[in-house]
Amino acid sequence: MRLAFSPCPNDTFVFHAWVHGLVDGAPVPEVTFADVDVTNTAALNGEFDVVKVSYAALPWLLDTYELLPCGGALGRGCGPLVLARDAAASLDGATVAVPGDRTTAYLLFRLWAQGFAPREIAVVPFNEIMPGVASGRFDAGLVIHEARFTYRDHGLSMVADLGEWWESETGCPIPLGAILARRGLDTAAITRWIRASVHYAWDHPEASAAYVAEHASELSPAVTKQHIDLYVNEFSADLGDVGHAAVKTLLDRAATAGLVPVTTA
Repeated sequence: MRLAFSPCPNDTFVFHAWVHGLVDGAPVPEVTFADVDVTNTAALNGEFDVVKVSYAALPWLLDTYELLPCGGALGRGCGPLVLARDAAASLDGATVAVPGDRTTAYLLFRLWAQGFAPREIAVVPFNEIMPGVASGRFDAGLVIHEARFTYRDHGLSMVADLGEWWESETGCPIPLGAILARRGLDTAAITRWIRASVHYAWDHPEASAAYVAEHASELSPAVTKQHIDLYVNEFSADLGDVGHAAVKTLLDRAATAGLVPVTTA
């Protein structure tokens, strides 16, 4: 079974047990590590059996894949940030760096920024965004994940917290990363394996520590822990009605704004 997820601490923490044969009855998968912008594109070609993608990419993927109710990233207080050298910076006429054109972060940005007129949107690797804004290569940047904890180290200021904006607008948590399984597979079994992997990670946090650290070598242990604590939460075990409603709200609003095709996730 081909499994793809990012090397970020939340994903390596969640999938550690499955990947290391610690989930009863689950085959040990062949793992590919890739940033979500890469998996969003690769999933269009059906390259993986189980894959982590952006919720914003679902309208293009649900003919091939089924959304699983666990393993992903959805929560509160964990949204993308718009950063600049000056917190009062205007986005009108600005060059804004984003981590991918079908990421949830960029979709939230487009919903939030409809009253602005950036001059250029530059899609660049995530690790280039903060240094690029700090150096003046970009006027502003859209960041995700651990950048929430480290952007001040780059001398940057927050222009907007898109998660805070989203929650105030909708009352919903923020749907960030989804786990999909190829249609035709035993998705009920895969769901059980992922849930078991999540619960194993919570019950034995020390077991995954070396695996997480190996793939997060640029992060301090403190930032790694903050990352996991924020992004691995009750929705990682079960989206539930609240999680599914958040996904529907995001995709419905985006479709009404003409940003994505209409879908029924």
